[in-house]
Amino acid sequence: MEHLPLYIPLVMGLSTFYCVYFLAKAAPAYSVSILLVAFLWLLLHSFLSVNGYYTHTQVMPPRFLLAVLPPLLLILLVFVTKKGRSVIDQLDMKSLVLLHVARVPVEMVLFWLFLYKQVPEIMTFEGQNFDVFSGITALVVYYLAYVKQRIGTGILLMWNFICLILLINIVSTAVLSVPFSFQQFGFEQPNVAVLHFPFVWLPACVVPIVLFSHLAMIRRLMNE
Repeated sequence: MEHLPLYIPLVMGLSTFYCVYFLAKAAPAYSVSILLVAFLWLLLHSFLSVNGYYTHTQVMPPRFLLAVLPPLLLILLVFVTKKGRSVIDQLDMKSLVLLHVARVPVEMVLFWLFLYKQVPEIMTFEGQNFDVFSGITALVVYYLAYVKQRIGTGILLMWNFICLILLINIVSTAVLSVPFSFQQFGFEQPNVAVLHFPFVWLPACVVPIVLFSHLAMIRRLMNE
């Protein structure tokens, strides 16, 4: 990873911080807690990835579970507890929409990583990853829904479901492209970038935040 231009990890880092910032902005009453937890979580995975912890891909259970399982369990906890659902119902929807703008630079990062042979082409918008649509349309949705107020609940729900499907598509492709024992894609060029700093932040932080924001908005919109 040493040969990568500085702008690639820099854009990845800034995209991560952008997601964390808008998640905290969406929940001002809990912003300090969100920022603190995110800082410690990113620090932990920075240390682990810099020391090559995730590059041992053939051990069982996969070490990568440490990066993805805790955030998923936290999301589940938020949705199944009364306190968690109360927090969701207080979230600022506008901030949750703007959060998705980060998916544009993230897609650029994936494309650059492909050019430097760190991820397979299938993970980029030249392959089977159309998640850039979510980031581009986020600004349009924000403007039409919250500035001009010309679109309502139905369109917002449809947008969230479409973007959620796009997210699931790239996440599943990315996981199955990592050189684990169950790898299915990218044999000519596996997805090795996410095993290293700062790109491990993508599955450990960015994806869970994006997933949570969609699920939270869908819950709010369906309850309106």
